[in-house]
Amino acid sequence: MSAGSENFPPDGSHWSEREVNVGAFKDARLGNRFVELLRCLSDRMGGTIPLACQDWASTKAAYRFFSNPRVEEGDILSGHFDATRTRYSATGGTVLLLQDTTEFTYQRRNPHDVGFTKSVNSGRDSKGRLRHHAVCGILMHSSLAVTTEGLPLGLAAVKFWNRDKFKGTAQLKRKINPTRVPIETKESIRWLDNLRQSLALLGQPERCVHVGDRESDIYELYCLARELGTHFVVRTVVDRLAGNGGHTVKSEMAAAESAGTHVIELRGDDDAIERITLDIRYKRIHVRPPIGKQKRYP
Repeated sequence: MSAGSENFPPDGSHWSEREVNVGAFKDARLGNRFVELLRCLSDRMGGTIPLACQDWASTKAAYRFFSNPRVEEGDILSGHFDATRTRYSATGGTVLLLQDTTEFTYQRRNPHDVGFTKSVNSGRDSKGRLRHHAVCGILMHSSLAVTTEGLPLGLAAVKFWNRDKFKGTAQLKRKINPTRVPIETKESIRWLDNLRQSLALLGQPERCVHVGDRESDIYELYCLARELGTHFVVRTVVDRLAGNGGHTVKSEMAAAESAGTHVIELRGDDDAIERITLDIRYKRIHVRPPIGKQKRYP
């Protein structure tokens, strides 16, 4: 295969044509413009919009597309979701759905027009007091479908949002137990929303394994996965009650027999390579909901 030939199949079409549903746009010309934009931006990945578009007329058309109030998020994603479902249906076996959040930051004269992602420490002022400033940007939580061989199939779910104000987490925890706040009122609901949206798009929930980091250690996520007949792998952050409630997951797993070891190599801060031996254990156990939610969840 020659360089770049993956972008041009035997029929001469560009891959972007298969990722856009022109009919989803309110005007077919907008859909065709988006196909052209995808082609230009992908052919010059990482370049500026003027560099990707090459001439002033195309650059001006690109900026008009981005600022057009008739172009919506669903229009842009519709074709890609359809293509993801087609590729998913063409594969067999287990598919991993990798969930995570990406932060896009911007510098704008009027940051409130975009929104904010977080508040960061700006150092100390002349009197030694800590200063903070809000970072301008948007957040994207997505579910990427990947085969167990590592072949990406595309996005199966995505959610965009920003924040207009910030509340100190530590300060809030002094006033209220976060586990007693309904999941529907927290940003954590995005993990459940993506699980539902992915399965609604792909179907065959028994084939899917939803993979998440410590943020996805949410009891409601476990219950939803069980309800929908799908699977999950998460990195836990909470040592939950297990069994009859008189002990925790950690203590029960400590008593499980070792199934073997696995050696990995880690690079330290001084670039030295250290070999780490992992002790692999597994066991089917019952995990109990947080005390404040035991009347609501099984």
